[in-house]
Amino acid sequence: MKMMEILRILYNKNDTLGAKVISEELNKRGYSLGERAVRYHMHILDEKGFTEKMGYKGRKITDKGLEELKKGLIYDQVDFTYSRFQEKMYNVSLDYETAKGSVIVNLSSINEVGSEEIIKEFFKEGLSVSSRYNFYEKNNVTYIETVCGTTFDGVFQKNGIISKPLYGGLLKVEDYIPINFIEQIAYEKTSITPLEAFSSHDSTSVLNVANDGTGVIPANFRIIPASKRQQALKIIENLSKIGINGVIHVGESGQSVLGIPVPDNMVGIVIIGGVAPLCAAQESGYDLNIKLADNFAEYSKMKLTTQNISNPLKECTKKPEKKVSFVLNKIYNLISNVTFDIETHSGDIISNISYVNKNQVDDAIDVLKELFDRKPEYCIGNRYALFDEGNDNVGIATICSLTIDGILTKYGISSLPTYSGILDIYENNRRFIELVSYKGSSVDPHEIFIKKNMHDVYGSIENSGKLLASVHTIPYVSREATKDILNSLNDYGFEILGMGQTNEYMYNAKIEKYHFGYVVAGGLNPIAAMKERGIPVDVKSIEKIIDYDSLEEL
Repeated sequence: MKMMEILRILYNKNDTLGAKVISEELNKRGYSLGERAVRYHMHILDEKGFTEKMGYKGRKITDKGLEELKKGLIYDQVDFTYSRFQEKMYNVSLDYETAKGSVIVNLSSINEVGSEEIIKEFFKEGLSVSSRYNFYEKNNVTYIETVCGTTFDGVFQKNGIISKPLYGGLLKVEDYIPINFIEQIAYEKTSITPLEAFSSHDSTSVLNVANDGTGVIPANFRIIPASKRQQALKIIENLSKIGINGVIHVGESGQSVLGIPVPDNMVGIVIIGGVAPLCAAQESGYDLNIKLADNFAEYSKMKLTTQNISNPLKECTKKPEKKVSFVLNKIYNLISNVTFDIETHSGDIISNISYVNKNQVDDAIDVLKELFDRKPEYCIGNRYALFDEGNDNVGIATICSLTIDGILTKYGISSLPTYSGILDIYENNRRFIELVSYKGSSVDPHEIFIKKNMHDVYGSIENSGKLLASVHTIPYVSREATKDILNSLNDYGFEILGMGQTNEYMYNAKIEKYHFGYVVAGGLNPIAAMKERGIPVDVKSIEKIIDYDSLEEL
């Protein structure tokens, strides 16, 4: 963990650092390491290829070190992601009286010529936190920095207002009127920041909102004490005068905001995602690598593409179409209705139902067969069903991994899904490199991973890839009974990837105290494999209860 922290320091500082500076930074983070001890750890990092010595100046992190930082200690990363936001908020020093000081910025690499002009032009629409930005070149790569909405939280905090970011997600807009959040992920207990998760080119439609006022934009949600509402409104007004806008709505005490419930004596605030201009470039077909709240910039020195432009969005005058739904509520109801019997091998199970064109059904089934034949543990059972929708598409039902939770629940064992993730497979080594908590999410994270092409199922077949998988937790008292049932399920293809001991980490995923965990491959792996084979798929997970006997064998 000390070496991982050193890598984080090198990454965050984005510079060559000596042992003295690293020692000072480690002390700030609770690690008491002198310069000699730091040099010892750095020597090990050099040998592993994670850092490189740059003469007398110190060390810098290598590409291999960046990869290790991303993959390693994922159990720590799910906590660190939110802690990073808190750290960024604390270090905001912007003074709205002088328009000087540091702001949080999103950092994105731009891989194509032309995207810069698209982003500059989009700033004029007012759908951004600020029209200030930075462009710069480093190591033959072009980067852009845009002001992040979390800057508001930092300014609130600097002025004595507790601000707690809760969710990032997608906000539906009609005729320039915000309607309600349609998807969101909690900021806590995730290794990928929420707006990064929803920043794929086919998730947003910010250009449509800019052009005709209707579409989907990235937005984030936080709460503050109701007693500070008037002070917060004044700060928002002052920030607007210096070109920091983007506040979509400030709620009233205890009132839900755009479908998201708000606790008593708290106020919900919605702010447009600072990545909106970058999403505009993505929607135009440009390739960007977006990193949310990744750095700081001196606000007064950022380029101003245009004078202050007001936000075109109107007041939230319409009642939300629906309350934001959380996927765990749906999951609990479905697993409670699983009736599969391990003796008769019959009963109801949970299914995923995804859709492909009729002309490609045979190819899709071939992928199902191939994956089960070569790696049955990467599937959930060897059955599927087809549903003719009466149009050009056919629904393909596969067994959802949550069926195992349902079976265990039926037999009196409390089995709960905890994390959805990406499991890195390399020869005999397995470790999670991304984890998103089911708690606080409105969508199965596996759908997001598929949409962002973060999987490599076929590579996993060859023992070098990325597999969809999930972590489930059970009270330790029922471990032996669980083991017996899981062994019985193996007989007809309901295999798990691993089962841990009490309080043991499962492939780098931290398990709650007095519990043990098991890891199972996602039921959507065959669907992800279809996408890798070039078959367009409309992915739908955790869809409904169906009779196991209605499924056909592969």
